[in-house]
Amino acid sequence: MFRNLMPLLARDFHVLAPDLIGFGNSAAPSRESFEYTFENLTGFLAALKVDQYFLYVFDYGAPIGFRLAMRQPERVLGIVSQNGNIYQEGLGPK
Repeated sequence: MFRNLMPLLARDFHVLAPDLIGFGNSAAPSRESFEYTFENLTGFLAALKVDQYFLYVFDYGAPIGFRLAMRQPERVLGIVSQNGNIYQEGLGPK
């Protein structure tokens, strides 16, 4: 689905499309060594030292992206949400 979208966006933006830990081509640490929570899946922007960004959130990644936006809203330049779920476990108290 995103195979054709990413090159189009890359014409004007630096595109980051990380695999979520345990999904896609990324490693899946054991549950004993890694706690699979939405909070623990948000560290990639800090690790890459990304200061400002647009978010494109989709499906399971939406609670992760919205958590990032809630934590530091001044860094978010815009949000595009496609079929993004918002629910208690994903975002915490409303």
